[in-house]
Amino acid sequence: MKKSIFIAAPLMLSALFLSGCSDDEAGSVSLGLLTTKDIKIQKVIDPVVTGVTCHISHVEADLSFADPSDMSIACRQTGPITKAMIDKIDKSKSGSVVFKESKSIFFKTLKTRRIYDAENKTLIYLSYSTKEIEGSHKHSMSTVPLWGNPVWSELDKPQVSK
Repeated sequence: MKKSIFIAAPLMLSALFLSGCSDDEAGSVSLGLLTTKDIKIQKVIDPVVTGVTCHISHVEADLSFADPSDMSIACRQTGPITKAMIDKIDKSKSGSVVFKESKSIFFKTLKTRRIYDAENKTLIYLSYSTKEIEGSHKHSMSTVPLWGNPVWSELDKPQVSK
């Protein structure tokens, strides 16, 4: 029994430290010495509108079967946005999922969805948990207006068929 503790403890500590290593992690803040919970900040580049980067903060609870559902999102234009990119996105009312991450072995997922508001020429990014917590779903939203962007005037032009 004691021998297995000496083997398991270093393995668990290694997993704990390695779990924080990620290419998309922009920051990590400990919530205190007496907790295994940290706030992780991930950077996510929209795979279609590559000129948009979102930063999503969420609580990660190491040594737990489920992370809390609280999250926050902020998205900004960090590069060019072209009409070709806007033409490729899903323009339905529900948009499309651009990022998702498992938050539990019990089917809880953190998703980020892109929705296009054509009337205001604005990209909306909605981050939410897919598992209901105490009667309500946790969510957060950010917008990237295309105002002042060269693509703004191109979106008013009628499309030419080939």
